[in-house]
Amino acid sequence: MKIENYTIDKNSPVFIIAELSANHNGSIATAIETVRAAKRAGANCIKLQTFTADTITLDSKNEDFKITQGTLWDGQYLHDLYKTTHLPWEWHKEIMEVAKQEGLICFSSPFDPTSVEFLETLNVPAYKIASFEITDIPLIELIASKGKPVIISTGIAQEEDIELALEACKRMGNTDIALLKCTSSYPAPIDEANMCMVKDLAERYGVISGLSDHTMGSTVPVVATVMGAKIIEKHFILDHAVGGADASFSMDEEEFTAMVKAVREAESAIGIVDYTLTEKQRKSRDFSRSLYVVEDIKAGELLTEKNVRSVRPGFGMHPKHYKAILNKKVNTNLEKGTALQMSFIKNND
Repeated sequence: MKIENYTIDKNSPVFIIAELSANHNGSIATAIETVRAAKRAGANCIKLQTFTADTITLDSKNEDFKITQGTLWDGQYLHDLYKTTHLPWEWHKEIMEVAKQEGLICFSSPFDPTSVEFLETLNVPAYKIASFEITDIPLIELIASKGKPVIISTGIAQEEDIELALEACKRMGNTDIALLKCTSSYPAPIDEANMCMVKDLAERYGVISGLSDHTMGSTVPVVATVMGAKIIEKHFILDHAVGGADASFSMDEEEFTAMVKAVREAESAIGIVDYTLTEKQRKSRDFSRSLYVVEDIKAGELLTEKNVRSVRPGFGMHPKHYKAILNKKVNTNLEKGTALQMSFIKNND
């Protein structure tokens, strides 16, 4: 998968996305400064969400449209929530231009056909399908038909949902797909993260896999990295004091910077399969175990468990020879602290 100049594959560094979501809090100035802060924090990408209240839901006070599931937004009607949190479409172009100036990739999650066509006029380099849209097969087909990379969150998905979404993309001739493990709780409990799914998604479906994270802190992104995630998305806020619908489970610049550092260190720690030793490791072998004389021994006396032991450092014979040299005679006087060598042992004795 290639998004603009960033190649995402099994050997690439993790592609780190800062999700703006509702954290503009109704201010384009805040949105623009958030983009700049995301760059400072080490993000590779800033992601937007493209919808209006009318394109994502209905203006209805029917109880179906009232949030009552123990969420941060309980008691609100969907239309009211989305009316206050949506990113005005007339801001998109300027935000994307600022992202480009900052060297950040910028794309969006569209939530209906009109938002897809609008984003096409802005020539976005990729599309993200939000967790709750994974069941909207016609929308996925439209997005996939644009021939750009498609990143799909799986927060509410069962296996059938994932399979149907993948089939929809492939019907449109698009196999440039990534799947993100996501827990659609806000914030999400760490014990529901199930990061083993990151590896399974990649192996089971033959795609790039990653994480769309709503847990607190950096632990889950680091574990995801170890499990093979190549994309990590976190909600990003300029300042928690700004407040807003997503503020409580978003990372500010300091927190996001720490997460990026932790992810990059995790990548470095994973390394490669290699049994050869570095120069420093070879030198450290000096402190490994070897056979030493621990009591003075006169020429002609036997080596015994009392006068020879395996101790640090490692300048004597390898401990693997210990049993073989017991009850052998030495051919010279040996002082306590002498590194035992094969040349000190009489032949044919």
